[in-house]
Amino acid sequence: MFHKIRNVAATENYVLIVQFSEGVTKRYDLNPLFEKIPVFRALQQSVDLYYSVEVDVGGYGIIWNDDLDLSCDELWGNGEVVKTEFDGMLSFGEATFLWGLNESTLRKAVVYGKLKNGIDVQKFGKQWVVLKSAMIREYGEVV
Repeated sequence: MFHKIRNVAATENYVLIVQFSEGVTKRYDLNPLFEKIPVFRALQQSVDLYYSVEVDVGGYGIIWNDDLDLSCDELWGNGEVVKTEFDGMLSFGEATFLWGLNESTLRKAVVYGKLKNGIDVQKFGKQWVVLKSAMIREYGEVV
């Protein structure tokens, strides 16, 4: 299973903070790569390049340029879980992808009270957000 990336932020000392669509945030230290994979040393030579990191199209990795990228599996497997206030929050799109549901199923669950507005779900502008714990309670663990 791919662990799609929602967001990435470069911090000091060549450490990335990576948010995954599963509602998990991980800390990934790039320092070990500088010795193992010399092409990554370019990040040490250019601070601007290092801070230009972004999520690749589709969320299956991160990129700096055509020569430098890391896969979502590498970041997931070798990243260290960190706790944030946003852990466990999923957009309806992310939740439907993970659970294999239709987005209308979640909207109906709100209308019929299966997912409680203001407790399990919340709308921010046009975007609905659901707690992962509520999804597990109502639809079981992600397969």
